[in-house]
Amino acid sequence: MSSHIVTPGPYRATKLWNEVTKLFRAGMPLKKHRQHFRVFTNSFTASAAVDWLHELLKNNSNFGPEVTRQQTIQLLKKFLKNHVIEDVKGRWGVEDLEDNSHLYRFPSTSPLKPIPNRAPVLRKKSISMMDRESFFKFRGSKKFDKEILENVDPEAQESPVGSSSDTERCRELTEDDIQVIWKNVTLTHLHKLVGSGSLEDVLDPAQVNPQCIIYNMTKVNKHGVVSLDDKTDDLPHWVLSAMKCLANWPKYDSNQPSYPGFERDVFKTVSDYFYNLSQPLLTYQYYELFVNILGLLRPSLERVAIEALQLCTLLLPPASRRKLQLLLRMISRMSQNVDMPRLHDVIGTRTLLVQTFSRCVLSCEEVDDLDELLATRLLSFLMDHHQEVLQVPVYLRNAVEDHISYLKSLTTYPGSGVAMATYSFCRQISTQEFEEQKLSVSQTALADLLESLIKDKTMSVKEKKKKLKLFQKEYPDIYSRRFPTSESEALLFADKPKIKPPMLLSIKKAKTFSIRN
Repeated sequence: MSSHIVTPGPYRATKLWNEVTKLFRAGMPLKKHRQHFRVFTNSFTASAAVDWLHELLKNNSNFGPEVTRQQTIQLLKKFLKNHVIEDVKGRWGVEDLEDNSHLYRFPSTSPLKPIPNRAPVLRKKSISMMDRESFFKFRGSKKFDKEILENVDPEAQESPVGSSSDTERCRELTEDDIQVIWKNVTLTHLHKLVGSGSLEDVLDPAQVNPQCIIYNMTKVNKHGVVSLDDKTDDLPHWVLSAMKCLANWPKYDSNQPSYPGFERDVFKTVSDYFYNLSQPLLTYQYYELFVNILGLLRPSLERVAIEALQLCTLLLPPASRRKLQLLLRMISRMSQNVDMPRLHDVIGTRTLLVQTFSRCVLSCEEVDDLDELLATRLLSFLMDHHQEVLQVPVYLRNAVEDHISYLKSLTTYPGSGVAMATYSFCRQISTQEFEEQKLSVSQTALADLLESLIKDKTMSVKEKKKKLKLFQKEYPDIYSRRFPTSESEALLFADKPKIKPPMLLSIKKAKTFSIRN
């Protein structure tokens, strides 16, 4: 059964639920079954449903191959609770489905969840110098510089340098300005990666704390892990010790006890701590944001997904980012450690790690039926790419520093003697004036082009004549102004007198003939 990618946007989890529901109802094979001397048509066993749905989820790019059979059973329980399915006696509303031969069927009513109609959030767009997108987009280009000068107050251009009016207008970039720049540049890059339309309804820029971005970018140790100034927000010492023990197994501290099952007790200690956190590591605030990033976790968009997650994780509180970094480092090492004893009698180490910590990383504040599957998909990707995702993006720091340097070049410092550009609205002109200005600018540019053709010394005479003929055909008025008469045109290609080399008289030596010849 084919599926399509659920595009980013608000309520993506609900859309995914409806997508899976429709695929399950459309593709699940229905058969005739006998049970207790009765025949039930258009029904299926629980085990058959688990088999079919498990394959669907593993091959669906929205969820991926990490989905386990147990997670599929949990989803079928949700289906039974929400009346996506019912048993053959019409009972539903509880989560008592097991992987057995019990018979179920589809109800006649539609099981799709309604998608709320949320009014778009109207955000007031700032018109300050730092918030102008064009400052970042066209920074350093001649076109941008020209546009800036066109909007500069003429009085500021004509006023003498160092005048009192300039001193009143000048100011340095404040700390608040720097924070706004960090925030805007980060969000600009994020919008370029995933599309501004995809993020408008899932990320409110007003809730983004630029101090978190700056801290996560600058306060890191040599391994790239965030260093906290306030140690009360850090992991407790006993948790760090337990995580180091598991990450470096079997090279742990010899002073620690060693007994059969010791590694399982240590693992339970770590998992209990993360289970008891008040919020998931990616926070409730950014749940919708990260759920939408899941739409990028496809082979063709892997690089985009990594860069998007780089930026999204910079928005986290530093304490949450540090815990996420240390947790991913630990479980990544554990999943690759061939010497790690089995932590579960049935489930493999990687599967156990994903199942254990997925809800600690991503979950919704309100109960969501797809939470576990979505969190599993994201954590699996983070485990495989955590070094790239959680490293400090150098290009972002360079972009911010360049942006700040550019703004400082436009800003006056007290006593520097350089006037600060003051921005004002352009005067509105009439349609006739606009057309006249457009014609004047176009003709000036064409005249410059003609002049460059005339003065081009690298072009052959034949090629130059050909191009000038084409120019004359396309723009006869401009050409006639440059060459008002045929004589002036002829002077361009007039043959210059050639200086002939002096004639050399070749004196041939007379041949002598002998009698013998």
